[in-house]
Amino acid sequence: MSDSQLKHHFDGQCARRIAAMLQPLLPTFAGDDYAAAVDARVAPLELKARVQVLSEELHARLPDDYPTAVQLLTASLGEELREGQGMFNESWYLMPVAHYIETYGLAHPEQSLDAIEQITRRHTGEYAIRPYLRNWHEQTMQRVAAWAQSPSHNVRRLASEGIRPRLPWATRHDPFIQNPEPVIRILDLLNNDPSPYVRTSVANNLNDISKDHPALALNTAIRWLAERDSDATRWIIHKGLRSLIKAGHPEALALIGAAPDPAIRVSAIWLDNDRPRIGGHMTITATISNHSRQTRDILVDYHIHYRHADGSLHPAAYKMGRLRLGAGESATIQKRHPFRLIKTRRYHPGQHGLTIQANGNRSDIHPFDLEP
Repeated sequence: MSDSQLKHHFDGQCARRIAAMLQPLLPTFAGDDYAAAVDARVAPLELKARVQVLSEELHARLPDDYPTAVQLLTASLGEELREGQGMFNESWYLMPVAHYIETYGLAHPEQSLDAIEQITRRHTGEYAIRPYLRNWHEQTMQRVAAWAQSPSHNVRRLASEGIRPRLPWATRHDPFIQNPEPVIRILDLLNNDPSPYVRTSVANNLNDISKDHPALALNTAIRWLAERDSDATRWIIHKGLRSLIKAGHPEALALIGAAPDPAIRVSAIWLDNDRPRIGGHMTITATISNHSRQTRDILVDYHIHYRHADGSLHPAAYKMGRLRLGAGESATIQKRHPFRLIKTRRYHPGQHGLTIQANGNRSDIHPFDLEP
């Protein structure tokens, strides 16, 4: 669900759902008044601002004593999510509750960190924890280390996700961008986790680290494999080094069994349409050849060199697929690339470029024109 779709859920109906949780514990909570106040404010707002409104109006109707208010909130939360139950499908309406803890609880770190742990079992706490990292760093990191060893996969996932240096939708945590060693000490506890939910977070965290400290991310991955060469750890490393792999980093490619080799070549490229339109798509086909005398695993990526307003081209990397070719063999691989309109990219008509990369060996640039 996109931000633009999700935002419409945060309105008076969301307020009524939160009120229905609280009223058995706080019969005086004015649910209809809460819903009306939210509806009166949210119509012109985007997602984050709508969540803030629900949090503000909730704060106005809860007891003034924060420990009492937070105890009521955590007691109202319901059952913990099972593995595979997504927060956006099952418990999206708790986002304002997490925002309440994030915004109003800084003077009470112990109670707030307790509440964040309870919320993350039913929703997520990675955004709520960020101000506590900044204001109560040692206390929060001690709690994170305990969370990393929790029997709850939701809590273990928070231990990783909450301390990502470049967490999406959140402010960057510059101390961890400058020195990610405290993050790695937590990931060391989670690099073979049985939960896919936790492993995905660990991989995303390692990928964050690789953007600022590629050598440290690689050395961490190498150390993890030396300590425990399991399928779970290899999955984390493959996903966690994806930015380096897409960039053709030789050590990262070697670590996943796709070492660079000049005998692996992109021998042909075809486009079904070399004048795709913005909002349309084009299908990319490439022939990959193994000119070596050994069977090789081959990782194939492609780069769209997007035209910017000043006419310069800037590449963005995408996965194309994986092949296993015997000595002297060739094979074709195909991918459909959309040029759909999205908030995170602005298209500029004119000449663009395409390159295909096989085990780090990149083709010459193949030009195409993007039409309005």
